[in-house]
Amino acid sequence: MTHTPREIVTTVALGLPAVLGAGVFAGFAPAAGLAGWWLLPALVLAALAALCSAFSTADQSRAYPDAGGGYGYVRAQLGVWPARMTASAHLVGRGAMAAAVALMFGTYVVPEQPVLGALALVVMTAVLGAAGFRFTPRVSTAVSVVVLGVLALVVASVFSIEPVPSAGETGTANELIGVAGLLFTAFAGFERVTAPYRGERTHSPAALRIAIPVLIGLSLVVYLAVGAGVLRQLGSARLALSPAPLRDALIAADASALVPLVQIGAAVAGVAALHFVLTSAHRTLTALSEDGDLPTRLRPVVLTVVVAAASALAVVLMPLTLALAVAACATLFYYAFTNASARVLLQNDRTWPMRTACLGLGLAVLLAMSTPVPALLVSLAGLAAGTGLIGLTAALRSSLKERRTASPAHTPPARTPGRS
Repeated sequence: MTHTPREIVTTVALGLPAVLGAGVFAGFAPAAGLAGWWLLPALVLAALAALCSAFSTADQSRAYPDAGGGYGYVRAQLGVWPARMTASAHLVGRGAMAAAVALMFGTYVVPEQPVLGALALVVMTAVLGAAGFRFTPRVSTAVSVVVLGVLALVVASVFSIEPVPSAGETGTANELIGVAGLLFTAFAGFERVTAPYRGERTHSPAALRIAIPVLIGLSLVVYLAVGAGVLRQLGSARLALSPAPLRDALIAADASALVPLVQIGAAVAGVAALHFVLTSAHRTLTALSEDGDLPTRLRPVVLTVVVAAASALAVVLMPLTLALAVAACATLFYYAFTNASARVLLQNDRTWPMRTACLGLGLAVLLAMSTPVPALLVSLAGLAAGTGLIGLTAALRSSLKERRTASPAHTPPARTPGRS
């Protein structure tokens, strides 16, 4: 199957708004606190893990086009219980990522009341999704141009001014693996193109074979440029303490006049990334309902409310740093299962070698287990609770169905003679 350069450009433009979210605007602060300048090679490792996982989801999406994302792929390849664990990891990761994106928006756009701004964004994005709004290729291209333009201005500004000598440096190379896991969220939106939703146009394997490396590679270049710029201008110690690194780097570079543009970029990126996150969680809940692991009569509006309410709760309960870490850890567990199921795909269903899925599985487990301990504990607790709740719901529905089947048919009582 052939492809055209325009198709590749469109595919990359469709995926960029889902990738350039909280990671590029807020992810460098916690990473710098742990690893300092070592966050730059950690980005390369995170990109490699994302590339392998993107290959796996693309192959499985082609083999199971109506499966409903990673949950469906794992259910088809590995069975029911691994699929329930996959769904739990995905929902925990999506909830935490929604909180991280929304809090990033609040921190940049409404710095006086970041939590209220985050909650407002969750509600607004959920309403847009319920109303049927979708990021078409044209809209996605416009978003990509705006965000990339803002980031280019930031990089040019912070490299054009000599930084003030830093008071000190933080982080060590020992944290490189853990920071790579934390920064995995910077690339986790690739499913926007590797696993399209039902009714959306699918991308040919020939186009994806080029578009996926271009998407991940372009995102890596952007992250390296922005990360190096804010590290140079602020130093790792100041960067680690910054709630809004891009804004603070501009102020330090005597470019405060560009701060409103950064706020616009953060707002546009926040809406686009959060829309993808909420839609992704909605798809997993829909697949669980269709397979009988959740009540089958749940309407799409109800699922939208559930996703929005869970995201709002995560905004209230988790600070931005913890939300980013939990999102990374839970999402890596999700891709560990997804890569494991991709390993057993038939050869005819593969575009990439099985070794990429094996490498993706190993990296996902390694990076997830290396994330900060609080995030690891929250993710494991959420995975266990979610899996148990899904299993309990499915068991109760099955038991209720068996009782209805076994109960004798209802017959009206016999009519008493002489009574009408």
